Amino acid sequence: MEMLTEYLSKGFMTMLAISMPCVLVAAAIGLVVGIIQAVTQVQEQTISAAPKIFAVFLVIIIGGMGFIKLLTNLFQEGAVLAFNAVPKSDNYVLPADYYKYTTPFEGEMKDSFKNVPDVKEIMKNPGKVPYIDKNQKIKYDPSPRTPMPKANFVETNKILGR
Repeated sequence: MEMLTEYLSKGFMTMLAISMPCVLVAAAIGLVVGIIQAVTQVQEQTISAAPKIFAVFLVIIIGGMGFIKLLTNLFQEGAVLAFNAVPKSDNYVLPADYYKYTTPFEGEMKDSFKNVPDVKEIMKNPGKVPYIDKNQKIKYDPSPRTPMPKANFVETNKILGR
């Protein structure tokens, strides 16, 4: 289990290593542009957005190959864990004949119809619904038909010619 949590923590660290340069550059440029806007008293929001977008784009272009290498290493390590380490660990692998000695749905697969002797009886009478007890039969009602929906305001005005 510690092997999987270690891999998860490496994934989070990779995520931070990729996103942090972009976030820091955007924050720094936002701070500089905010100071310039405060000094000049120009309060235009698009002025701060364009430099941030351009700077983050440059960070992605400059660090792109490094980001790809980080993700590739994480993927390769995950593949090694999935195909080499986990199958060899006794903690994660079930024996090949596991289902031979167990009944997975034993408690759930009981016949719930008390008044029908077996499934063949149900197949012979497809129209009859096998109820468990009389109370269920009383509670079963077909749904009532819904009335025609009322026209909304625009439709009512078109109908009345207004």
